[in-house]
Amino acid sequence: MPSLQDQLRGLVYSTDQGELCPECREPVAECRCAELAEQARLAELDGIVRLRRETSGRKGKGVTTVSGVPLPEAELKALAKRLKKVCGTGGAVKEGVIEIQGDHRERLRAELESLGYTVKLAGG
Repeated sequence: MPSLQDQLRGLVYSTDQGELCPECREPVAECRCAELAEQARLAELDGIVRLRRETSGRKGKGVTTVSGVPLPEAELKALAKRLKKVCGTGGAVKEGVIEIQGDHRERLRAELESLGYTVKLAGG
């Protein structure tokens, strides 16, 4: 006889508990998968914010990426908004990395250092 966990392996909805998380099989309201993933991402950072200019996969358009910022996702989005305003341009937050349109490494470096971060220019 298969165990209860084996029986629930493919289950994504239960009339008793409602919608279930596909990772931990807990009810979505009680799921902590996103919180644990965020804690793991923050734990692997070394405290150095890296600024890099990238063009690959963007049809030649350059962006400045800001990675290694030890902040939760909500605060990272607020920081991205502040940095976009300082540069007067657009951008986005993707997978814990802030992307700012254009080459604004020096301006971003000054702003991040004024906020108390250790900043390192990386790449070309």
